[in-house]
This record gives sequence, C-alpha cells and structure tokens, in this order.
Amino acid sequence: MGLVWGASFLFMKVALVGVSFSQIAWSREILGALALAIVMLIGRHKLPKEKIVYFHFLVISTLNCVIPHLLFAWAEQHVSSGLAAIYNSVTPIATAILAAVAFRVEVLKKGQILGVLIGIVGVLIIIAPWQFTELSGDLWGQLACIAAAISYGVAIAYMRKFVSARPISGTSVAFLTVATAAAVMLVLTPLLAIGPVKLNLEIVGSLVLLGALGTGLAYIWNIAVLRAWGPTNVSTVTYLIPVVAVVLGFFVLGETLSWNEPVGAVLVLVGILFTQERIRLKRRQVASLTQ
Repeated sequence: MGLVWGASFLFMKVALVGVSFSQIAWSREILGALALAIVMLIGRHKLPKEKIVYFHFLVISTLNCVIPHLLFAWAEQHVSSGLAAIYNSVTPIATAILAAVAFRVEVLKKGQILGVLIGIVGVLIIIAPWQFTELSGDLWGQLACIAAAISYGVAIAYMRKFVSARPISGTSVAFLTVATAAAVMLVLTPLLAIGPVKLNLEIVGSLVLLGALGTGLAYIWNIAVLRAWGPTNVSTVTYLIPVVAVVLGFFVLGETLSWNEPVGAVLVLVGILFTQERIRLKRRQVASLTQ
C-alpha cells in the first residue's frame, strides 16, 4: 500500500501535463471501480442487503475518495508531489483525533495526546507561515492537502464506527467505497470530466495505474488492515508514502525540498509513533504531565 500510494503522487503530477485535476479524480474513481468489479465477479462476493449501509458508503466514498482525490490533484498544480505526500502523513493525526473525539471509537491516552500536539507542530513547520506575506497558490495548495488528509481521517473513523463491525467482506467494502465514488463522479461528469485532453503513453499509463491499482486493488488491502488493526493503526501506511513519493519526485521529476519540509515531516512521523503507541511515555513521564 505504501509503495502504490506513494507512487500515486507521481502519477498525478505526470497526468496533470495532459488532463485537468478533476479529470484525474474522475478517471481514478471510474478505473478503480472497474478493477474492483472484476475482482468482485471473480470472487463472487456478495453485496449487503441493508439499505442503510448504502447511505454509509455514500458518506464514506465522498470523504475517502471524491473530496481528497479532487483536493490532492488540484493541490499538485501548486505544490510538488513529494510535499503533497508529506501532507498525506497528517492522516493518522486527524484519524486519532476524530476517532476519539467525534466518533468515540477510541480513547486517547496522554502519550497519544502528546503525539497529536507534536504532529500539529510538525504541520506548522511544513507550512512555514513565515514565508508567506499573502495567500499565494502554494499556500492554498498546502491547505488543500491538509483538508484532504483530514477528509481521509473522517472517513476512516466513520467506517470504523458504522461499517467495520458489519459482516461485509473486505473486497465488498472496497468495491462499494470506490464504486459509489465512481457513481458520484459519473453524475458530475459535465462539471468534472468534460474538457480538452492531451494524451500520451506516460499520461495514460499514470491514469491506469492510479485508478486500477492505487484506487482499486490497494483499497482491498486497506480495508483488511483497517479491520485487523483499527482506524489509527491502519494509517501506519503513511510512514512509507512520503518516503516513496519524495524519492520518486527527486529522481523522476527533479523535485527538491526546503529544510522545513523534511524537519516538519519527521515531527509528524514522531507524532504518529506516539498516537499509535509505537513510542510510549513511561509512568513517571505520565505522572509529570498530570501535575
């Protein structure tokens, strides 16, 4: 998942040369749904019968696919693919907060709260507000990435609360998530998909890999990990995503990073380690925090 989704930021950047950001999002949902439909047919997976489940998937698909995919594709018009992937790492921080506060499916311990705070500081360092004297496209691009990461966090926590406990196969969950997003995109086709395109082998290949693999098959793996580990732990995939994206951005696209971006990314990852209790506060440290 880390390798596939890390490369997705490269695929979006390459595709933007020939298609619009909304066409990228539209394509990845449609191609992802087609790939998952084939898996559903081969495996003879069944769809749920409860009507309320389809409402939940409408919410999940909007938050987990439609909104973040549009935001990240738009943002990459203004920021590097590596920076967009770094901001994607905010997802576990947002997930931890929302799972505990909004959906109450987890309870944050003091060490996890410390991790959230460290992650927020990391995000502020990445944004580098001291560099901006006005609302530039670069700043809006970064804010769009943050909004996309928060949308992922809401979707993960929502799924944990309303869907994960139901007897639905992981493949069916993945299919319904992406297929519902594809249905939304089809309804919005006149607004999102119609426009000039300039295709070549690299652009077509990027869209196919982004859709069929990154928005299709990888979602099956994601659902399986979500059910096994929970909403906070499933986002450990974000450890690899920025590394893969930055390396690919450097070697393939010639992108570079400012000093504040890797420094902030390290703080975000440290925050993730605390929120997921990979690093734990000792009892004495916890006692000192409560005094």
